[in-house]
Amino acid sequence: MNSTTPSSTPSTAAGLAPTGAGIVLFDGTCNLCNATVGFLIPRDRTGRLRFASLQSAVGQELLRRHGIPAPATPDSIVYIEGERAFTRSDAALAIAGRLAPPWPLLGVFWYVPRPLRDAVYKWIARNRYRWFGRTETCQLPTPELRARFLD
Repeated sequence: MNSTTPSSTPSTAAGLAPTGAGIVLFDGTCNLCNATVGFLIPRDRTGRLRFASLQSAVGQELLRRHGIPAPATPDSIVYIEGERAFTRSDAALAIAGRLAPPWPLLGVFWYVPRPLRDAVYKWIARNRYRWFGRTETCQLPTPELRARFLD
């Protein structure tokens, strides 16, 4: 994916998200992950979420900045809001809380113990390529959506 501006660098990427918004890092070669981004964009009616693939320079820098190991095969969506980074089911629930209704209602799942939520998340993550497929390269956003992507 291309930078939103030629001068964008990984070290300034976090500053591209509007105040009070967040950055969604996703596996850019995962069809399920790309479909999830496609699902999120129209439901983020305020347009405050920004996106970057985990494989990108921006994604790698943000992982390092937040002390999250970068596995060879990405196994979690990551949501970054301010100085906080969420992974796995915590990320999914934090993102849902930023969407237009009724999606914030998924917040009820915060009451489910994290180990149980993450077990379901990991099961889906382990099988996502088999169930939904993958691409060899990250998909490019449309020109209309390019400003929402950091890489």
